[in-house]
Amino acid sequence: MNIIGNLIKGVIEITDKVTGESNPVEEQREVLKSLLEKAADTEFGKQYDFKGLLKEEDIEKAFAAKVPYFDYNKIHSEWWHRLQEGDEDITWPGNPDYFALSSGTTGKSSKRIPVTDAMVEAIRQAGIKQVLALSNFDLPPDFFEKGILMLGSSTDLAENNGHLEGEISGISASNIPSWFRGYYKPGEEIAKMDDWDERVAKIVKEAPNWDIGALSGIPSWIELMLKEVIKAHDLDHIHDIWPNLQVYTSGGVAFGPYEKSFNALMGKPITIIDTYLASEGFIAFQSRPDTEAMQLVTDNGIYFEFVPFDPDDINEDGSLSQDAKALTLAEVEEEQDYVLVISTVAGAWRYMIGDTIKFTDLKKAEIEITGRTKFFLNTVGSQLSVNKMDDAIKHLEETFDIKISEYTLCAKKYEDGFYHSWYLGTDAHLEEEKVVSELDTFLKEANKNYKVARSKALEGVKVNIVDADVFYEWNDANKKKGGQVKMERVMKEDKFADWEDFVAKQKG
Repeated sequence: MNIIGNLIKGVIEITDKVTGESNPVEEQREVLKSLLEKAADTEFGKQYDFKGLLKEEDIEKAFAAKVPYFDYNKIHSEWWHRLQEGDEDITWPGNPDYFALSSGTTGKSSKRIPVTDAMVEAIRQAGIKQVLALSNFDLPPDFFEKGILMLGSSTDLAENNGHLEGEISGISASNIPSWFRGYYKPGEEIAKMDDWDERVAKIVKEAPNWDIGALSGIPSWIELMLKEVIKAHDLDHIHDIWPNLQVYTSGGVAFGPYEKSFNALMGKPITIIDTYLASEGFIAFQSRPDTEAMQLVTDNGIYFEFVPFDPDDINEDGSLSQDAKALTLAEVEEEQDYVLVISTVAGAWRYMIGDTIKFTDLKKAEIEITGRTKFFLNTVGSQLSVNKMDDAIKHLEETFDIKISEYTLCAKKYEDGFYHSWYLGTDAHLEEEKVVSELDTFLKEANKNYKVARSKALEGVKVNIVDADVFYEWNDANKKKGGQVKMERVMKEDKFADWEDFVAKQKG
């Protein structure tokens, strides 16, 4: 009898019931008030008169009117650069112990995003909320006795001018609570390894000794690791070695494009749970099994604002126009695209994180990520979002009965005009002309703006079929310290030229 598992599951179910229904709109008002109170005596709080804002009848409206929008470049050049020099009380009380390194998906150099003790605690609390939400997924008691393999960046954080630096997954893993360490795999020793290949090799070696019930990490990283385990131990699928694997917690990128190739590595269906953990904080997680949407964490150190997506409000560098109107959680509508703006316990203020989202359930504050502001292809008005690109990939997989494990594209001008140039990573043999026709037809039907653009200056799509391994080799060549990179769905022309050169060399 699974005594420990039954006990843990019972505690989770009781705690979840005691917590009861939340009021996301009211929680958000309280979060904003708390943020303003705690940061009132910082230099940022003084400049924007947080004490005065707290006296306003409508704090949310006054806050939006007083404080401008920031993206990373703006807040770093005006405020955050001083934190790395050791200054205190700049945008949040004190000076952060950590900086999360993030190149996003387009930056050539790493961004350094402050991670305060308050943010570390907020991420931990959001993680606990996600664990409590497992009571909604009807998992058996023995699941709660199995190991959880978390594959992120290295936990061996680098010291720089009195701070510790690393990717947010490494920072979070280095701060796991003591009670969780008995479940945590690959364990502290392996997690500290800087070299990605050495770390995966060690995981492969230890795999037979572990009883894994859950996986967590970016889909492409997890797939690469699983393939190495399967290959090394001559398995048909991963359940041959981890028969009790029941849950995969995805994050970092949308899981949809990986679903078919991921499931091909499984011996039986498992539960997929999406999370939204960014360098700036733990934003949302899937809290119930009957939806793929994620619930915003509305009571835990992050205040959200939502700017209706309008290409005219997006500057060329991807930042927001200061004239763009922001809405509160009480004002949004379902099925509308919004640019996500956050203020946090790490001292980010009205910060444009770069993602676009839509609400699927307002009462539950559930969202889906629909794209990136910089990845919203708007060449000659096509307004093609990442979620529409992902839908197109799924359509191709179903139509041609294939697996497309990776893809990337660029809006590129050729001699005869603009095209969306796609590269599809698959081991299948396809006639590119047929794929071009199917892809173009689907996008016309799925997106009216794309259809209009195709009748004007957008000449069409170009498709290149390459082995999936080429994408993995590109990731390997560009990998970050202690981890891998997230494949860029949309590349700018200069980066795309590098990609095309790389593909040409791989083909010999």
